[in-house]
Amino acid sequence: MTHSARSLPGPAQPTPGEQADPRIVPRRLVHLPDDRTIAYAEMGSGPDLVAIHGMMMCLEDQWLGPVPALAEHFRVVAVDRPGHGFSLRPRGRAADIWDQAACIRDAVRQLGLERPVILGHSFGGAVALAYGMLYPDEIAGVVSLAPVCFPELRLEHLLFGPRALPLGGELLTRILHASSDPSLLPLLWNAMFLPQAMPQRFRQDFPFALAGRAAQITAEGEDAGWLWPALTRSAMRYSSLRVPTRILCGGADIVVNSYLHGAAAAQMIPTATLEMLPGAGHMFPHTHPDAVVRAARSIGR
Repeated sequence: MTHSARSLPGPAQPTPGEQADPRIVPRRLVHLPDDRTIAYAEMGSGPDLVAIHGMMMCLEDQWLGPVPALAEHFRVVAVDRPGHGFSLRPRGRAADIWDQAACIRDAVRQLGLERPVILGHSFGGAVALAYGMLYPDEIAGVVSLAPVCFPELRLEHLLFGPRALPLGGELLTRILHASSDPSLLPLLWNAMFLPQAMPQRFRQDFPFALAGRAAQITAEGEDAGWLWPALTRSAMRYSSLRVPTRILCGGADIVVNSYLHGAAAAQMIPTATLEMLPGAGHMFPHTHPDAVVRAARSIGR
């Protein structure tokens, strides 16, 4: 059922040089229908917890952030979202948060995880909420960190959306990947951490080449294109979410407005609690892992 990510087939695979990067966490694969896979790595023991990363990231983001602290209390399975890292999806497939939640759930079932906590950050936080609305009887609860919760015009629509167009998108991706991306992507990665600085460990150990390859940036464009209808569906269903839900937000987040998204969604979800972390930016799971652990452990099983 699974094998090493180094033998990963398909057109979206990283180059051999990227596969040899020692910063890449060894993965296993779950094979799904329609030429899809979910790549994952796990750490720790205890109740099951699934960790889902956000945009422009792969599972190393969670691995370098809250996973070590979570693994002291949980068996943590960190996944690459479909189209990211080593998780493959056909062009134009599994692009919205609902489809991605369904793909991850299929992998969870194949792995035999029992009533896991579903934890997601940013775009992954929206996927985690969709997972909770789709499969409430299969999970212990949801922890959503700095989630994007409602449709709005976002920077990724402008920067990455055109690359996903069926006509001309791939050519545009090749042109921009060879010209502006080497300067643009580092600026975006650093801006995600503001007002804090990117931690030195992240700067040294995150596989930027893997997360910034052309195929993944195209997937980011597809994700952005499906965000409005998917989040409209979410907003109409938040009041039906009935599993324990913890929403954590950074009070100084410049990527996702914590008050217009996380705080507003928490008011609509009957089972939600909200914790606002004063002065924390979008990437607070790296700077406040204790708050993430506290939220995950507060969910009764």
